[in-house]
Amino acid sequence: MTRPTATIKLATRQVIKPWGRERLPAPFSNPGSDRIGEIWFEAETGPELALMVKYIFTSEKLSIQVHPDDSQAHTRGRASGKEECWLVLDAEPGARLGIGTLGPLNEDELRSAALSGEIEALMDWKPVQRGDFYYIPAGTVHAIGAGVSLIEVQQNADITYRLYDYGRPRELHLDEGVAVSRAAPYDGSLHRTVDFAVDQMLTDGPHFHLVLTGSGAIDLPGHGPLMIVPIDGRVEVAGDDGTITAEAGECLAVAPDTVIQTSPGARLLAARACSAGTA
Repeated sequence: MTRPTATIKLATRQVIKPWGRERLPAPFSNPGSDRIGEIWFEAETGPELALMVKYIFTSEKLSIQVHPDDSQAHTRGRASGKEECWLVLDAEPGARLGIGTLGPLNEDELRSAALSGEIEALMDWKPVQRGDFYYIPAGTVHAIGAGVSLIEVQQNADITYRLYDYGRPRELHLDEGVAVSRAAPYDGSLHRTVDFAVDQMLTDGPHFHLVLTGSGAIDLPGHGPLMIVPIDGRVEVAGDDGTITAEAGECLAVAPDTVIQTSPGARLLAARACSAGTA
């Protein structure tokens, strides 16, 4: 994990997805005709960051999928599992998120439902709107529906097991996915509706801390850099080569003791890994 001595503006990578969009909302743009589903922020040099921040834009449903926890990932030779959270920025009328199942399913029932396609009807499809925030523990069977724009903060692990993909010609991972799934109703205490104008802690562990704030005085415990994501306005940080500015659609990795200046009315997300072992 890298701990920068100065601010790093992370590189932006557009990721093509079959469920993405040809036209992206501002401040992003798509220079071609491919469907862009995700915007990733990555360090171009140095060790891999503990956390990944990304934007997700959907025109169709994502696959019904699941991620392993740390211990399950370690048995498969991976550095970490993947827990994540979603902050919804915009949702079209009728947009939904599938989080958890309507009732508990054992491994045989989950496998059978995935093979037959019945799993789509067994998901708990929740109506969604701007400001919805969901923490998604590892093992949660989930899918993002069409017409949603959101920011995702996650453990930086590219480890997704697809259980069902609506007939798209992509690989499924039934054995791995069923083995790590906890197919059950979602814990409603992990959801909240966010007022973007109010400073608040969104997630306080176990893998990362996440706050919504307008202040540059951010003091989060943990290890490694702060990930700073402006939603509105801009932030400025003194770097080795002068002041570095970030606005909506950009992301900074900043040493925790760095002074951050925010513009009037700025709103930003700040995230930090809880421990050095989160990689």
